[in-house]
Amino acid sequence: PSVEAVHGDVTEPLTLEAALHGVDTAFYLVHALASGGDFEATELAGARNFAAAARKSGVRRIVYLGGLGDSGSDDSAHMRSRHAVGKILRDSGVPTIEFRASIIVGAGSLSFELIRSLVRRLPVMIVPRWVRVQAQPIAIDDVLDYLIEAIELEKQGSAVYEIGGQERLSYLGLMQRYGEMVGLRRLYLNVPFLTPWLSSLWLNLVTPLFAKVGRKLIDSIRVASIVSNDDASKDFGVRPMNVTSAIQRALDEEDRAFVETHWSDALSSTSTSGYGGRRYGSRIVDSRAVDVGAPPEKAFAFVESIGGKTGWYYANWLWKVRGFLDRMVGGVGMQRGRRDPRELRKGDVVDCWRVEELERPRRLLLRAEMKVFGRAWLQFEVEPTERGCTIRQTAIYDPHGLTGLVYWYALYALHELVFAGMLQGIARAVDGDGPGRPVAAKVAANYQSLPRGD
Repeated sequence: PSVEAVHGDVTEPLTLEAALHGVDTAFYLVHALASGGDFEATELAGARNFAAAARKSGVRRIVYLGGLGDSGSDDSAHMRSRHAVGKILRDSGVPTIEFRASIIVGAGSLSFELIRSLVRRLPVMIVPRWVRVQAQPIAIDDVLDYLIEAIELEKQGSAVYEIGGQERLSYLGLMQRYGEMVGLRRLYLNVPFLTPWLSSLWLNLVTPLFAKVGRKLIDSIRVASIVSNDDASKDFGVRPMNVTSAIQRALDEEDRAFVETHWSDALSSTSTSGYGGRRYGSRIVDSRAVDVGAPPEKAFAFVESIGGKTGWYYANWLWKVRGFLDRMVGGVGMQRGRRDPRELRKGDVVDCWRVEELERPRRLLLRAEMKVFGRAWLQFEVEPTERGCTIRQTAIYDPHGLTGLVYWYALYALHELVFAGMLQGIARAVDGDGPGRPVAAKVAANYQSLPRGD
């Protein structure tokens, strides 16, 4: 409630003075790595603009997050610009605390996303020499702790702190550790001749997310990022966690954030997806919605009654076939049914699914317990509208390696048919129209008998 958002653009100096007015501590977290043209010039110009505006506005302290590496190395334009930005901020006359961080491990971190994409997509990886350069990975939680403590740090003038985690690992070591933690065995083939330019082309093919930054990122990976002094441990109370804990925290945070995502908002801010749905990190999302002329409580009653004797509102015979095939390979199948025909509780079984989250009458999240070569969820959200409500159905899939990706794309057309038919079946049932009518009458009667406010 106390946060005020103010627009400012470091490439437009006139926007910065108002943005920095009344600011005591300014965090500089701007990076131009994904920009076109001469990104070094863009970064340095932005830093100069920000430094001048901060000095004019009377900012007490700047806190800057840069990169850890040999400042005398000419191998990496990325690292060179990171250090140059820090010098510009320190020379501004505003006391500046600069943190130079090694590889940051956390959900959304570019380096971590690169590692995850490679391990999940490639059962066999070509490993050039630069992938073995040593680093000191640090958890994003620990980086945030350093940034926050810098607000109250009792220190006069500017200072540079090198920060890293407990262990020294290369990108290869990180990939191996991540693979172990998510249960993916990978074969790594060493090659001496893969240049950064060739590596970036290969990287763009297997991980399209990095098309703009692949070469620049690889240039920085070639520079060792090891903490050479312990000033940070003397002046700050942060005690960084190990790599295994950092990766686990990243996985847990990604799951939590994914569970809390409102797909009506997330999907409206992205472009139309092609075959297979949209990609969000390692996950694939396929979502659709339908409007019905009934209040959310009534619509949710039909959603909550899904499975068991009610069925899945469309192509129940296909669900039975899927259950039979699942049983053939040691899965749970579809014969478990459900505890109650109308009411669900968190943890309940629904045929081959389990209730992971339930917020009546707004949201139902089911987690798949059949064999799916990864993890899968089916979510229903009900939002009120002027004429009734909107029911949104979202299928979420986290593929387990290449096998999981093949499984998803091979069966996507069938999933699209079944899930779209299911949503339309629910809508017909809610509106008391068409094939869903007998079920609609039964669930509607139950809805009418509920105490108000239940």
